[in-house]
Amino acid sequence: MDLAIPILHLLATGFMTGLIWFVQVVHYPLFAAVGQDAFTEYERRHMQRTGAVVGPPMVVEVGCAVWLALSSGPLGLVGLALLAVVWLSTWGRQVPLHHRLSARGDQRDIRQLVASNWVRTAAWTARLPIALAILVKEAAV
Repeated sequence: MDLAIPILHLLATGFMTGLIWFVQVVHYPLFAAVGQDAFTEYERRHMQRTGAVVGPPMVVEVGCAVWLALSSGPLGLVGLALLAVVWLSTWGRQVPLHHRLSARGDQRDIRQLVASNWVRTAAWTARLPIALAILVKEAAV
């Protein structure tokens, strides 16, 4: 196999893993300090800007993960399953919370966002050594 896909996969996964840890430990917890009056506008801008940053690597990552699941055996399948957890959590929990926050900026929703985001943080963290193992395996072939 050409190594371009496993390398691109590792880069996208590594970027998203680093980013999700920053979001989990720094960015989301600071939402609580924005202040009620400014929060809905802050959240609206946050969603616009974040989408531009995370959209492309997430699309690259999922494309590579599907390719590798079809061509790299069990490691690729486990990696894709973890990515499914990320996407299901993103669209099933985080996106709806962000939409609620952009409408009313509730502190309870912020706490739920921080707590529920641990699912994505754990899944992306678990994906990173898998992406590296896939690259090492494909490089050895």
